[in-house]
Amino acid sequence: MQFPPFYEVLKLKSETLGFNMPSDVLLGSLLKTLVTSKPAGHFLELGTGTGLSLSWMIAGMDDYSTIISLDNEEKFIHVARENFENNQKVSIICCDGGEWITNYTGHSFDLIFADTWPGKYTHLEETLALVKPGGFYVVDDLNPQENWPEGHDKKVEKLLDYLASRDDFNLTQLDWSTGIIVMSKKMCSTGK
Repeated sequence: MQFPPFYEVLKLKSETLGFNMPSDVLLGSLLKTLVTSKPAGHFLELGTGTGLSLSWMIAGMDDYSTIISLDNEEKFIHVARENFENNQKVSIICCDGGEWITNYTGHSFDLIFADTWPGKYTHLEETLALVKPGGFYVVDDLNPQENWPEGHDKKVEKLLDYLASRDDFNLTQLDWSTGIIVMSKKMCSTGK
């Protein structure tokens, strides 16, 4: 597997900071592939962390694509900024993800990767509304994890049931990596 530029640096800095929630490399590879399928795409990552999954997404982008990545933890997001601050295609924002989603009025997205609570367990309707027809919504960490707090399995179960009930998206659940759902918004969406 060919790792993206900066990946090893980001991984080392993540370990030094004690960042214990890095995205799996299999997921990273999938994100890169999905991003590549959207030339001149507009992408959103909810949950930058230290930028590991962001590095995969950037590696899949063409010269006309852009990405916005959000996180509310400055000490971690700083690592991503150090490595991607000179990339004009990348906007890294430290903010409350829920507030950002609620207040966003720009273009919809070709792919949204929701790797934090806002956009996954909160503000889900607003986030799904931001996906372009034909675009992807991706979530991970759906298989049991050692770091799950008490009762988190019920939240995951509720999320899975809700996403499966949507008739405006096609859904594939993968029992692979950390447990992933990839959804694609139907072109003629009836909404729900």
